[in-house]
Amino acid sequence: MNFDLARVFLASLPTPIESLPRLSQALQGPRIFIKRDDLTGLAGGGNKTRKLELLVAEAQAAGADTLITLGAAQSNHCRQTAAAAARCGFRCILVLRGHAPAEFNGNLLLDHLLGARLVWSGDRAREEMMEEVVAAERRAGRTPYAIPLGGSTPLGAAAYSSALEELKAQTASLDGLEFDRIIFASSSGGTHAGLCVGAYLTGCRGQVLGISIDEELDSLQEMVANIATETARLLGRPRNFAPNEIAANANYLGEGYGILGPPEREAIDLFARLEGVLLDPVYTARAAAGMIDLIRRGAIAKDETVLFWHTGGIPALWAYTKELLT
Repeated sequence: MNFDLARVFLASLPTPIESLPRLSQALQGPRIFIKRDDLTGLAGGGNKTRKLELLVAEAQAAGADTLITLGAAQSNHCRQTAAAAARCGFRCILVLRGHAPAEFNGNLLLDHLLGARLVWSGDRAREEMMEEVVAAERRAGRTPYAIPLGGSTPLGAAAYSSALEELKAQTASLDGLEFDRIIFASSSGGTHAGLCVGAYLTGCRGQVLGISIDEELDSLQEMVANIATETARLLGRPRNFAPNEIAANANYLGEGYGILGPPEREAIDLFARLEGVLLDPVYTARAAAGMIDLIRRGAIAKDETVLFWHTGGIPALWAYTKELLT
């Protein structure tokens, strides 16, 4: 990372870039490559590990002893936060949406194995519940460090600005390979914002296209633009990002967050059976389904070179066994 930001080393970097020739052939489409951030290495890997390198360093500098964050029951971010806490000697509290299920599987099982304390929000808002948990920890004499949803703060996003630099260095060693589009899952906005800032700082000419997982287009673009603007300022390269500058597509929201539909199921099958690559059912499957549809409709031309940025989440597959086997 070329910026003066404290970091703890949690991820195995750089993550590899691989070609997906059989998928490209099956879709009769562009050259498709994949950036394997599912292989960052921390308790199952994923994109949040990059963010946590910076966030945990800030927690250490603040003298914190407890990491607290929030997410859905099968949150990849929560699982990676629990792993980072275990590695760095923090207590960890996860505030999860809804009620405890009868069976713990997928990321929930890993949260338990990693030693996190789970707090269920029930019918209340997770944010409100997390504020209460933070206050209770302080009353108990502890020093909590609260991490927002997805670690999507300007500091967390800065990790993906650095990831774009990593990508540029890798492509320079691959005969100057250039991508016309970089496609990935976009939800809480931090990864998306960081890649936009990284593209600005490195002069990347390819489109940085986030496929929305759960946000309508206008709200996603506004959120990403705000985080990107603050991230650029944090890095000492200020620039105002306007919402209409943010490339995003919200046409693939399906039946809602975490609901596995036919497009996601097809994407999982194609990546697994053609390339031996596993997608998660919530994020990467939906983003890949969007990419596949754009290719089939000709919105992505056959002569393009596309990078699919795999953001991880594979442990969630084990929470969808029934849906995937029927």
